[in-house]
Amino acid sequence: MKKGGRQMEPDMIDDIDEVYAEELEAFLIWMKDAGYTLHTQKNYTGDVKQFLCTLREKPLDQVKKIHVMSYLSKAREGGAGDSTRNRKHAAVSSFYKALQEFELCSTNPASGIKKAKTEKNRMPVYLDEKEIQPFLLAVEGKYANRNMAIFLLMVYMGLRVGEVHSLNVSDFSRERRTLDVFGKGRKWRTLPVPEAVCDIVERALEERLTPWRGKEDAMFVSQKGRRLAVRSIQQIATETFERFQQDKSAERRVSYSSHKLRHTFATMLLRKGADLRTVQELLGHSSIQTTTVYTHVTDREKEKAMDKLDIQVPMMELKR
Repeated sequence: MKKGGRQMEPDMIDDIDEVYAEELEAFLIWMKDAGYTLHTQKNYTGDVKQFLCTLREKPLDQVKKIHVMSYLSKAREGGAGDSTRNRKHAAVSSFYKALQEFELCSTNPASGIKKAKTEKNRMPVYLDEKEIQPFLLAVEGKYANRNMAIFLLMVYMGLRVGEVHSLNVSDFSRERRTLDVFGKGRKWRTLPVPEAVCDIVERALEERLTPWRGKEDAMFVSQKGRRLAVRSIQQIATETFERFQQDKSAERRVSYSSHKLRHTFATMLLRKGADLRTVQELLGHSSIQTTTVYTHVTDREKEKAMDKLDIQVPMMELKR
């Protein structure tokens, strides 16, 4: 774990775990009860421990806004971008919210601190529709059907990585061709499953390894018999994208990740005429403003639109 741009020593971590043991335990309980994913729990805990290391064992009810700002500033100096800086801020703020709820602290020094402004209009990275098939052909290995099912759920149904990780066998209904998805904000949404995707999901379930825990209902299981971790899904996607682009020169390769498959799904729907509200529901966005990032168009589409204009310019005598 890093503090600023430096590596945190193991004994420093041990000291933090000991000094703030009750508060860290309370935070973990609070996150679990709030429905935070294991991925978020891990990231937030790491961010909070980094923050606590900057306090030099100061009592938490004596921490001021300047201490939080100092921590975020050091994170910047260590190379953190806008998104990472905002996540660290959210982690510390959530930590204090938990302490307030458990009556372990009366104030939240992270409240009132502004978020870093991120690029709202930056075009998301996505696969062009004609690239989906070549990407899927790059899926290989012993668990190819499992991995293919995962990618189809993301590229043709728009699931987040964490949502794929959380899927249970009981969430899928072959008869109704539906999938119940537990998404952000602890909200459920029921999605229709395309027939072709149903077939691959069924095949993956037939080959599903027997979990080492008898009551484990995870749809996607690792070779060790456990629920497939978020990090494992991301790694499988990274390796597949590398094979997909192996024939391209280094400068032509795109920085793809598993989340880009969700971008691809949203972009395809909007280009095919789906209305924004429907796409919002399918993606599980709480605000339609989040969905508008996918309304981007390519330069070629802009040219086609401009070509439709009947531009008539009157002939004018040139003045000398």
